[in-house]
Amino acid sequence: MQNFLGTLSQFYDNATGLFGMPDISFSFVDIVEILIISFLFYHILLWIKNTRAWNLFKGIIVILLFVLVAAIFQMNTILWLAENTLSVGLTALVIIFQPELRKALENLGGKNVLGKLFDFGKVEENKFSDHTIDELIKACYAMGKVKTGALIVIEDEILLNEYVRTGIDIDAIISSQLLINIFEKNTPLHDGAVIVRGDRVVSATCYLPLSDSMTLSKDLGTRHRAAVGISEVSDSLTLVVSEETGKVSIAMRGQIYRNVNADFLRGKLKYLQNRNQQVTKLGLLKRRFMNGKKDSENLGE
Repeated sequence: MQNFLGTLSQFYDNATGLFGMPDISFSFVDIVEILIISFLFYHILLWIKNTRAWNLFKGIIVILLFVLVAAIFQMNTILWLAENTLSVGLTALVIIFQPELRKALENLGGKNVLGKLFDFGKVEENKFSDHTIDELIKACYAMGKVKTGALIVIEDEILLNEYVRTGIDIDAIISSQLLINIFEKNTPLHDGAVIVRGDRVVSATCYLPLSDSMTLSKDLGTRHRAAVGISEVSDSLTLVVSEETGKVSIAMRGQIYRNVNADFLRGKLKYLQNRNQQVTKLGLLKRRFMNGKKDSENLGE
């Protein structure tokens, strides 16, 4: 190790002398410090992306850009407001995201830190198979024929653990018979939403946030508003079967597609499936923080 560090130091000295760069010395402690900061920063960003804090983080970036513009053009009133609300804002963030912060610290304590730090190999994301797509479509239209209401949330990158905990654990492989039985009227599990992760139903009777969007049609009931609500705070895809009409709808990224046919539903499910591919951890981090504009454009096609 000492020989390796000595070689690196010698190479750096030669490079700084050759290109006229300033001589900045570094030690083994500095390297360790950089690795620790990189590890913590990576997991903080990953935690932000996997929780509701992602949308808040983007909002904070917008506010910081406004403050930067104000600093450039010497807008003293805006700078004064930003300076005096900073401490209050940080305290409010800690209070609002107290459950997520506690969960993040618990997860960090349970990880193999060294293994996670140096493992940049391939990871297999949870993804659902073509068989699962067939079973979901079969179940939705079978329930639609007999006007059985259903609400099925398919998790994508943002974990829905806080909503999974509101329901009853199932942990069963998806089948159309299972879904039909869960949503059968007057059964213990029919009320609420089912959350799907990969090829498995992880929980039933889950409570979802209701959308308060003023653009939604007034004839939409609680089930449809819950579907749009969960799509506003996550990147999930939600299937809705209307109990009144038997029609199948899809909610994704704050939009609802009503009265869709089986081909349209299959296309959206295949789109979601194709996003979950085997990638390296560095590639996964890059993809997760890319602008979602392309995804929104594809959804509108």
